[in-house]
Amino acid sequence: VQLQASGGGLVQPGGSLRLSCAASGNIFSINDMGWYRQAPGAQRELVASISSDGSPNYANSVKGRFSISRDNAKNTVFLQMNSLSPEDTAVYYCNAHVRMYRSGWDFYWGQGTQVTVSS
Repeated sequence: VQLQASGGGLVQPGGSLRLSCAASGNIFSINDMGWYRQAPGAQRELVASISSDGSPNYANSVKGRFSISRDNAKNTVFLQMNSLSPEDTAVYYCNAHVRMYRSGWDFYWGQGTQVTVSS
């Protein structure tokens, strides 16, 4: 299974970005999908996750500013990030709980995409 993330970049404070992450491979089913982030010198933390039926979960720091969604037909998860602040600067990683054909469930990570919020 490969998770390909895209959409990061440099944005000014108050701006917006939309991250995408597409899962590919011999996938039978995907349960939860999510986004984590890791700032320099900090631990990786959960930003948002979404269940297979579309129920979202957000870190307190992003509630009201970020929105997670998914397209099950395309095995893709999105993160719409609004009102960005310098504190949101980090490498963002997507994550998915995947079952492959003839295999059990496992967690997979994308390669990370840099988000920098700066004037």
